[in-house]
Amino acid sequence: MKALINDSKLLKKIDFTLIVIVLLICAYGVVIISSSTLNHRLGAPHFVRSQIKSVAIGLIAMGFMLSINYKTLKRLALPIYLISNALLLMVLIIGVGQEDWGASRWIRIGGIGFQPADFVKIGLIICLAKIVDDQKEYINQPATLFKILGFMFVPLVLIMLQPDLGTTLVLGAIIFGVLFIAGLRYKYILMGAILGLFAMPIFWNLLEDYQRTRILIFLNPEMDPMGAGYQIIQSKRAVGAGMLRGQGLYSGTQSQYGFLPERHTDFVFSVIAEELGFIGAAVLLFLFVAMLVKCIYIAMNAKDDFGMFLVVGVIFMLAFHIFINVGMAIGLMPVTGKPLPFISHGGTFMLTNFMAIGLVLNVYMRRDVINF
Repeated sequence: MKALINDSKLLKKIDFTLIVIVLLICAYGVVIISSSTLNHRLGAPHFVRSQIKSVAIGLIAMGFMLSINYKTLKRLALPIYLISNALLLMVLIIGVGQEDWGASRWIRIGGIGFQPADFVKIGLIICLAKIVDDQKEYINQPATLFKILGFMFVPLVLIMLQPDLGTTLVLGAIIFGVLFIAGLRYKYILMGAILGLFAMPIFWNLLEDYQRTRILIFLNPEMDPMGAGYQIIQSKRAVGAGMLRGQGLYSGTQSQYGFLPERHTDFVFSVIAEELGFIGAAVLLFLFVAMLVKCIYIAMNAKDDFGMFLVVGVIFMLAFHIFINVGMAIGLMPVTGKPLPFISHGGTFMLTNFMAIGLVLNVYMRRDVINF
């Protein structure tokens, strides 16, 4: 009975405003998915049902994350780390990946497929929060930094070997964000930036051919307008055609006539800009900002540093995805295949986003619990 009473009290402390904001973004996404797939061979109803199903499953996953005391996740950090690396190894060694643009990123079991790298992002946020929380008093000692970076090096390399540059960059942003909030000195940030510049030639040679092509095309899409540069050119045309009010839902020239590729996944923001214009895009960006501001507030009011680091990791994960996807659509970032949170079609990514929000709500829900 006492447990039920405590659970009831905790439920009253959930930040329902954040849930409403997320659901509004999801609803926005469902509408845009219905438009972007209107002339798809499978038909818009197929994708709309799939997206709604993904949201429903995501809500269940969010509820599951809420049911686990986030302190328990801290104690399970090592098993989570080992499982995360095992999933990444399955893609590379067992050979159950699905080839996609030169990369093997999927695992299929029967008729179910998922991308381990998406789930690994949540697992590594938990692991990173744990090790930084344990070492926060010594965060600016070189030995401690090498320990933390070494801990994260293994999954980063495994993801790079898929290869998946986009997810590697996302994890890099998460690591930087958590370390920065933990009090990393600016001199280490500057040193890291300088080392990164000197390492760029080595990094360039480690990239796959298609990844190098994407970067070169980003710098000059016109070098291959009907090939590798086609996506960026059509996306920029779609965004520019929307102007202030857009061409109207289900009426975008680039999206409805099939000129814009990957319009329900990677380039869904281009559809929004073309059909709903600057106003429609601004409304979505406002909802994203509201979601991130709520998460920042929750991080600032977390009961402990571990909880704060969890939320910070989620903030940087979501913010970086939004920044990369929108930048990609308007030609300010190279094409990396990173979808737009809660908007792009995709079950694994949607599930991951809801799990991340579940972590944030978990921290807020237990912000003033005395014994937990």
